[in-house]
Amino acid sequence: MDDPALIVSARMDWQEVNRRLLAALEQRKLKIALFVCGMRVDQPEGHKLLAAWDDAGHLICNHSYSHLMYMQRTTYDQFAADFLRNEPVIAPYRHRTRLFRYPFLKEGDTAEKRDRFRALLKEHGYRVGHVTIDTSDWYVDQRMAERLKLDPAAKVKPYRDYVIAHLLDRAAFYRQLSLDALGHEIRHTLLLHYREIHALFLSDVINAFEKAGWDWVNADRAFADPVFQAEPKTLPAGESLVWALAAETGRFKDRLRWPGEEDTYEKPEMDILGL
Repeated sequence: MDDPALIVSARMDWQEVNRRLLAALEQRKLKIALFVCGMRVDQPEGHKLLAAWDDAGHLICNHSYSHLMYMQRTTYDQFAADFLRNEPVIAPYRHRTRLFRYPFLKEGDTAEKRDRFRALLKEHGYRVGHVTIDTSDWYVDQRMAERLKLDPAAKVKPYRDYVIAHLLDRAAFYRQLSLDALGHEIRHTLLLHYREIHALFLSDVINAFEKAGWDWVNADRAFADPVFQAEPKTLPAGESLVWALAAETGRFKDRLRWPGEEDTYEKPEMDILGL
């Protein structure tokens, strides 16, 4: 789960979001990886937010300080400094884990930038906290927030149904792509964001995946899969790990859009549905 934040929505404060998310995970005894972007929590209240996750045994991981996109406008020096700036934010926690997730899943637009930052991660004992199942759950939440701002009495169930269908669709796509590209099953990591929609419906998401035949595992077990040691040589680097490994083969150009996931892909369907 990416981007815990002190400002979540107009209807729900971070304390309530924390309580709901942690309760849903505790109900299933699941431990996730929380990827922390420092600028969203770097104040005393933010420490309380993260401490609750740490006390519950979830992994506290690095997602950079400023959420810069590691592409043309961001140099290696800027990106490296921002990564290091986030270290003191997550250092105090017992379950701090040396996994780094690139903002926007972008790992560099040149081979030099890609490889220099990979070397820096290794120098600091880090591995990449790859996503295998990329999603646009944040956009569904954004659309729900916009609707509720206009109409506080609007029904939220249609957004629940849409986000669950979207997540299951993306999970099926990336699972099949991984089977076709790698020839075997892997343990997947599903990208979710710290948003009101999951505070409301994370238990429903968990249930829906189980009904679809998925088994949930703790984050440490997922990231122990050997596939997470891979270092695809694609450019621009990044996207879902499965996307990048499939792209590296050169065999799936008809199935690989770039970027892998984006709001523009979901907007037309949500517009048609009136969401």
